[in-house]
Amino acid sequence: MGPWQTMNATSENQSDCPEVNVPFAVFFAIGVVGLAMNLLVVVAVIWNRNLHSPMYCFICSLAAFNTVASLIKMWENVMIVLADMGQLERRDSFVTKLDDVIDSLLCMSFVGSFFSFLAIAVDRYITIFHALRYHNIMTMCRTKVILGAIWATCGVSAVLMVMFFESKFIKICFVILFVVFLVIICFLYVYMFMLARIHARKITALPTSSGRKCRRQQWWGSSMRGALTLTILFGVFVVCWAPFFFHLIIIMVCPMNPYCECYRSLFQLHVVLMMSHAVIDPAIYAFRSAELRHTFRKMLLCSDWKHYS
Repeated sequence: MGPWQTMNATSENQSDCPEVNVPFAVFFAIGVVGLAMNLLVVVAVIWNRNLHSPMYCFICSLAAFNTVASLIKMWENVMIVLADMGQLERRDSFVTKLDDVIDSLLCMSFVGSFFSFLAIAVDRYITIFHALRYHNIMTMCRTKVILGAIWATCGVSAVLMVMFFESKFIKICFVILFVVFLVIICFLYVYMFMLARIHARKITALPTSSGRKCRRQQWWGSSMRGALTLTILFGVFVVCWAPFFFHLIIIMVCPMNPYCECYRSLFQLHVVLMMSHAVIDPAIYAFRSAELRHTFRKMLLCSDWKHYS
């Protein structure tokens, strides 16, 4: 099919490790659950006015990218099954072009997830350490511009990646992008939590009234819980996507080595892990955010819609 299947193609060098095949039903079930849960997040953020803030807009963007990934991966698996049944010709020009579109959207969802995490991390940093100027810095107008830039950049990058994916240079750029974003976001979170400890000590040492100090501590605790939630989200993203990128590195470094071939035989498990990321994220939102849990409950019970519109 496309580059995503090319990475799973067996090389001429055979190893003692048989390829691990995951049933189509597993892929399809994960895709359906991921699609439903992320759509629920998107609709919740759109309908609930209390969630109309820059941070939740970025979370909504992340959920939208996960929705695209789940939908496209489901459609790709259906195409693979139809091709195996002889209903689709893999070499047909229309199928090839459609597969390129699918691969472009998958690349876009990956790059978009990273940009969304970066935007969320920056938003949390400004919320915690520039609280008095936050609403002047992160206006909804600027948030919309940032989101538009993210989606446009990810769309163009994804098309270029798929068009030139056979080039080793593009594979290297893809891996470097993953590592660079990983380092930047990790550095930002580590720096954020180091400063947080210093600020927490300063708040404790302030010679203010107990009521005012309590309010500051409550605000600080709420901000840090938000930062912790996003740190968990980012950690899950890394865990779910890292095996795929290690697979990509192996293709470039040792494509004919039997030990590397053993790792490549697990490719379908790596894809399952990637798809599971779209299921885990909404579960973390619901577990960590009381406002989202309340919104989900109202949506599922179809009550109090006037409150949100």
